[in-house]
Parts: sequence; structure tokens; C-alpha cells
Amino acid sequence: MTQLDPRRKPRQSRSRATVDAILQATAQVLVRDGYQKATTNRIAERAGVSVGTLYQYFPNKDALVVALCEQHSDEMMTLLSASIAELQDATAERATRVIVRAMLQAHAVNPELHEAIISNLPKEKQFEQILAVNAQAEAMVRVFLEHHRERLATDNIDMAAFIVVNTVEALTHAAVIERPDFLGTEELVDEITRLICRYLLK
Repeated sequence: MTQLDPRRKPRQSRSRATVDAILQATAQVLVRDGYQKATTNRIAERAGVSVGTLYQYFPNKDALVVALCEQHSDEMMTLLSASIAELQDATAERATRVIVRAMLQAHAVNPELHEAIISNLPKEKQFEQILAVNAQAEAMVRVFLEHHRERLATDNIDMAAFIVVNTVEALTHAAVIERPDFLGTEELVDEITRLICRYLLK
């Protein structure tokens, strides 16, 4: 089985900067050249480090893709968390719109990279990564649903959070891959918000 975990975690600021440079280079080469041509030699050259330095942290290209996926997911969750944090006094309808827009915007951050990562993430990591991201998103949405419990058409908060996150996630992934021209449009926000509100609210 391919080793997918980093060889070691950077602890000092200099080594963290090196790993950041390697991951940034991985993203650039992956989008520019595609997975097959994105060799560790090309990535190291782009990062300005030796391939030996790259191998100190990552055993192979797949491990780089996994680390890049985790970094990209953290960025998306930070964006979603910041949006939800501002919704305490918002109406249920407005809050739903903001959450939908935030999830769309999170996936619209470098959609070419998002597609490249999803398409090439090793199979054994795909399900694990999706579960981890969705669990974080569901926890955030659950807080919003609890706050608006009296407006909900369902009493099952856990199931509602699961359905909301996975519905928006499926539609945004489809847009990233099939209709990137939809991303960033207010019309897509309108349509998904209408869909979610009709399911959620009385």
C-alpha cells in the first residue's frame, strides 16, 4: 500500500516555510501540468528545493496530494466558520443564504485546484477526507439549526444538518466539475437557498 502520511511534521518556522513552499508548488504544478506530469522533481524545482528535501517530508506524490487536500479543506472550513459566526441574530432565511453562499465560495477558491485534488486523491483517502470535512461542516450547521429550531419543519437536527451539508456539497462539487461558470453567480445561490429553505423551514 502506498504511504500517504508525511514522513515528519515541520516544527520550526523555517521547516514550516519549506513545507508551505512545497505544497504551493504542488498546487501550481498539478493545475498547470496535470497529475501524470506532476513529478516530485518538477514540484521540487518549482518550490526551489532539492528533491531530497522534498522527500524528507513527503514519501511520494500521492502523499503530497493528500497533504494539499487537507490544507485546502482547512481553508474552506475557515471560510465557512467565519461566515456562520456572524449569523447569531440573522433570520433563518438570511442565515440559510449566507451558509449556502459560504459553501459555494469555499469551493470556488481555486476551482481548478479543487477539481485536480478531488480527481487525483488516492481512493483510500477520498472517503476518509470527505467524512472529515462533512463532519466539521455538519457541526457548524447544527449550531445554526439549533438556534432556529422553532422554525424547522423537522425535529431531527442531526439528520437535517446531514442533508443540508451533503445536498450543498453535491451540488457545488457538480458545479466545480461540470459547470464552473455557475460558481460565484448569485443565481446559483438563489436556487440552492430556495431548495434548502423549502426542505428546512415551516
